[in-house]
Amino acid sequence: EMQGVDGLITDKPQVCLVTFYADCVPLFFLDPVKKVIGLAHAGWRGTVLEIGRKMVERFQEDFGSEPDDILAGIGPSIGPCCFEVGRDVEGEFSRAFPAWRDEIIQPAENPEKSYVDLWRTNQLILEKAGLRPENITVTDLCTKCHEEYFHSHRRMGNQRGTQAAFLELI
Repeated sequence: EMQGVDGLITDKPQVCLVTFYADCVPLFFLDPVKKVIGLAHAGWRGTVLEIGRKMVERFQEDFGSEPDDILAGIGPSIGPCCFEVGRDVEGEFSRAFPAWRDEIIQPAENPEKSYVDLWRTNQLILEKAGLRPENITVTDLCTKCHEEYFHSHRRMGNQRGTQAAFLELI
């Protein structure tokens, strides 16, 4: 049992990787050539710290993966429509990704707030890490908007369930 870990990787068949989420971004990885899989929990802090890039680097270092071969999925999470943040979090994204600022941060009605696009940010991080754009699948399902499918901390507070991501090599 592992706790306090935001990324898991294996090349062992029949080992199911499992990660849990509220509104954070699940990142799914598959290298079909080296037969390696990975899951990462990309909250806003993990996104700023580029956990997606770090996963790609571990695939390369530990298993000899080529970024061109890696497939990635950016799963359901809080969308750019609902991830409203204060100036502190906006500043973290602005400092970490100055070249992408206008693409990933949009103003909110409240002048002290902004919307951050975690999906696009993680997509850009993966592309920068060497993944081909056509090998990255990005969701359009916001956990806050789609209450019929998902629990959402932003919508429900602590009175909510949790999403889980599962990935296994067969």
